[in-house]
Amino acid sequence: MKLLRVAGWVSVGLALAAGGAHAREPVNSGKAASQKSGVPAGLETAQRAGAESGKLSEIEAREQLLRDADALLKAGKPAEAYTLLEPFEFDRSGEVRFDYLLGIAALDSGKPDKATLAFERVLAVNPNFAGARLDLARAYYQLGDLPRARIEFEYVMKQNPPEAARVTIQKYLDAIAAYEQSQLTRISGYVEGVLGHDGNLNSGTNSPVAIASVSPVFAAMVTAFTGDANPQFHPSQLADNYYGINAGGEISRNLNDSWSVFAGANLRQRGNMSETIYDASSVDGRAGFAYGNEQSVYRLSLNGGQFYTGNSMRRDALGMSGEWQHVFSPAHQINAFVQYGQNRAAGSPPGAPATDARIEGNTDQTVIGAGWVHVMGDGKQALFGSIFAGKESAVAGRPDGKKKFEGVRVGGQAAFADEVDGFASLGWLHGAYSDQNFLFIAKRNEHQYDLTVGANWRLDTLWSVKPQLAFSKKSSNIALYSFERSDVSLTLRRDFR
Repeated sequence: MKLLRVAGWVSVGLALAAGGAHAREPVNSGKAASQKSGVPAGLETAQRAGAESGKLSEIEAREQLLRDADALLKAGKPAEAYTLLEPFEFDRSGEVRFDYLLGIAALDSGKPDKATLAFERVLAVNPNFAGARLDLARAYYQLGDLPRARIEFEYVMKQNPPEAARVTIQKYLDAIAAYEQSQLTRISGYVEGVLGHDGNLNSGTNSPVAIASVSPVFAAMVTAFTGDANPQFHPSQLADNYYGINAGGEISRNLNDSWSVFAGANLRQRGNMSETIYDASSVDGRAGFAYGNEQSVYRLSLNGGQFYTGNSMRRDALGMSGEWQHVFSPAHQINAFVQYGQNRAAGSPPGAPATDARIEGNTDQTVIGAGWVHVMGDGKQALFGSIFAGKESAVAGRPDGKKKFEGVRVGGQAAFADEVDGFASLGWLHGAYSDQNFLFIAKRNEHQYDLTVGANWRLDTLWSVKPQLAFSKKSSNIALYSFERSDVSLTLRRDFR
């Protein structure tokens, strides 16, 4: 045994000696080189030692940052850990341990979007890092991206994780399955109460119109019967305060990951304080199906409704519509649509007002259009625009004949605060009729403009208040059809979902 110990020590001594010999050889070589270069050997040795010491200090500082962040996480201070690590993300992204700690800090401090980026970098370097994949699944879950969360949870489950991890993963998978099951059938609805003032509820003229400027023939007839050399149409504009009650709902059912069916209806009632003959109500419904994938949604629906004015049925409507929506990116979305509808006027007693339904008569209408939405980088502002065109056939022989029309609408929405959004839109519509009206000896040609501004104030997740101002103006070559109209309203809304 003593021999062994001696031999051991001898071996160690030999090793140390050999190490010393090897250690001295570079010094001797360096000394020769330093002599050739003119740098003193002692100074070069000191420089090398300083460089090595600087590298060790840098490594120690980088490791200390990670130790400090890990200690903060263990102490339950993820927000402080994220604040500590985040300034170094640009320089140290790609380091597995740094990115993993940054991801954990982001996830546990309520920044799942930042966490996914960090965990994805970890997995790009080490795809088999099960802990990072599990936490990536958690981040997707917090973001609400349940399909991707489920994929990552299932992947980790296949790697045979420890029992405690399996229990946690299964809880997440069960929660995802329960949510997806609840989303197979969705029901939503709303109720609104409205108070407002309409400055021209019958879209009438706001100043006298000389009959001769509209129809010389008709003016001559009036003059012959009345003896009035300059007969005029008196202003017909009526203003009134009003109240409204609206309600609606929709139910949809997912048939599978791509197909769904839906149905919905709306009820609207508007009563005027004085001009009750212009009270209006309507009921409309829709039913159809939709097909969707990650970027596009296609909808086809059957639409119908009945519209009343002055407590008598004014119009029946029946039609179909199709729409395509496509999301290019979170910031850009477009849509295209086509609509066909039949409008039939009915129930017009002699005392009923001359509403648009009676003036326009029975029509078949076709509309095509497209729209675009752009969401700003912070997600708090959005711009939108749409164009459309169509034609209207006069089924019952409207005096003005067929109508072709086209229009444009632009607008935007901005968040003034977490609970308040403002919105505004501007629209233009041009309509041209095919036949010369025998009474006015002219073909109607009209331009209409409208401006709407308002705000949505969310009192909580289900209650909201909407003040709104709307202004419209129609200019027609037949003065009787020209008007200006303003409407101020306040709406209280309760959503159900």
